[in-house]
Amino acid sequence: MVSDDGVARGKEIQRRTGKTFHLATRLLPARVREATYVLYAFFRVADEVVDDAEGVPPAEQRTELERLRAAALGEESTDDPVLAAFAELRETYDIPDADVNTFVDAMLTDVTKSRYETFAELRAYMDGSAAAVGRMMTAVMEPEEPERALPHATVLGEAFQLSNFLRDVREDIVERDRIYLPRETLDEYGVREADLRNFEVTEGFREAMERELRRTEALYREGVAGIEYLPKDCQFPVLVAAVLYADHHRLIRERDYDVLSETPSIATTRKLALVARTRWHWLWNHDPETVFLRVSCVPEVPGDVDPDHGRDPNRGVGRRLLRGAVEGLRRLT
Repeated sequence: MVSDDGVARGKEIQRRTGKTFHLATRLLPARVREATYVLYAFFRVADEVVDDAEGVPPAEQRTELERLRAAALGEESTDDPVLAAFAELRETYDIPDADVNTFVDAMLTDVTKSRYETFAELRAYMDGSAAAVGRMMTAVMEPEEPERALPHATVLGEAFQLSNFLRDVREDIVERDRIYLPRETLDEYGVREADLRNFEVTEGFREAMERELRRTEALYREGVAGIEYLPKDCQFPVLVAAVLYADHHRLIRERDYDVLSETPSIATTRKLALVARTRWHWLWNHDPETVFLRVSCVPEVPGDVDPDHGRDPNRGVGRRLLRGAVEGLRRLT
């Protein structure tokens, strides 16, 4: 059983540093909510080793991450309530050591790597920084068919992180000297690194941002398609998280792709309105894909196939429409 101290500490960290995720977490059933606080706190503690590392030599950052890894895997004792709680959680839910290692390895990558040449290279990094997070979250939800849920959870984790990257372009440059926009995309649209450092929102930058927004939206559609494989009491909270994270795309487009003058932020009133709207549609139709497309800013358009991912966004449209109609009729009878 995970200690109350570890849960409380995790909740405090999430409330302070992850307001959007905290809102969605509060909708989870208690059995999953408390575990999620612990997971998030562990991810955040590791992330801060490299994100808040000004003046700390790379060797010291690596040493600290290896200490966190050993404690998380139960290889070394720790008096840190977050690490102790995570180690207990890992055993309770049989979280694979491989996912823990993949996550810590991604944090180690951040110590020395700050540019990505291709989306494939960025995606390899996200297998630890985002996809492994999605897999660990799925483990604590305990779906009946994890083999069906996990591939979608992996993709949805990537979509969440890509939305954060697109929102935080300025912050990543100013505070961490990192650029997560693939260099191949920037080159394709004639965007120079100097343009980013000078915070110049050129036409090429707008086109590059739109390209990455569409790529990310293809991942959202595929990720949301797997929410139906999660336990019933977890589906709505995960759907809400997807709607909230994806709403950054609306905000970015409304700002004409200007994420360089300041970091966009969704107002709390907007978040609450989206939760209410998602709940309303969920009352009438429990198909996650249908509700997501009705509530979120992510479109389902025939021409929006991601060439690097290969999923046809029209796949399953008929199935979703039929399911929605059946669900509506069932509730009216």
